[in-house]
Amino acid sequence: MNGGTAAADAPLIRLRGISKVYGEGQAAVYALRDVSLDIEAGEFVAIMGPSGSGKSTAMNMIGCLDTPTSGEYLFQGTAVHKLSRDQRARLRRRHLGFVFQGFNLLPRTSAQENVELPLLYRGENAKARRGAALEALASVGLAGWEHHTPGELSGGQQQRVAIARALVTRPTVLLADEPTGNLDTQRSREIMELLRALNVDRGITIVMVTHESDMAAYARRIIRFVDGRVESDVRTTGQPEHAAPAEAS
Repeated sequence: MNGGTAAADAPLIRLRGISKVYGEGQAAVYALRDVSLDIEAGEFVAIMGPSGSGKSTAMNMIGCLDTPTSGEYLFQGTAVHKLSRDQRARLRRRHLGFVFQGFNLLPRTSAQENVELPLLYRGENAKARRGAALEALASVGLAGWEHHTPGELSGGQQQRVAIARALVTRPTVLLADEPTGNLDTQRSREIMELLRALNVDRGITIVMVTHESDMAAYARRIIRFVDGRVESDVRTTGQPEHAAPAEAS
């Protein structure tokens, strides 16, 4: 990546004085106001806040899906705010995996083919794509389900396919936007246990937007946004009351 040199002791993600303004003059709306925070490699962070608080804008900024009006964003020491659109796209493909509330799966395409898509965009051959997709599906507990379409899977299984698709590129960071928003309580807990295991066992950095406190309790750090600012930033045990203790890696 261009735009900066990574320092050995730099945090994985660093935001400094980030503001995002839509409109001008009297019509200007601040989605983010002078936000500064660091996220270290291996953290599991939940971002919370009411509607319009800036949490989704912050997620889009971290995910290189939006650019700040002012301020600096460094990823592994690289100045993301100085990168071109193509350079940001390359950073996304190389380092970031995305999981969305609505799963975003192709409805008439098998689980395996859905998971292969990011590798298809990378130009990898069919054999490599298939092997990586099967491995990713197995890692989320869906070995043997690779030929099923989304319509043949439960909501929890569909979200597991979506997580496998995010994992297949071996990302540095997994960005999850309301990953349990369309699931019932039991399926939500299963997905959160999976995300926690990926964080603890594989060391994947996870940044998750959620409005559900019981889901945020799986994270070891909860950042709350209000009116475009960071209101609080609290370290937690990452142990919901109903969950079994996580083994340290």
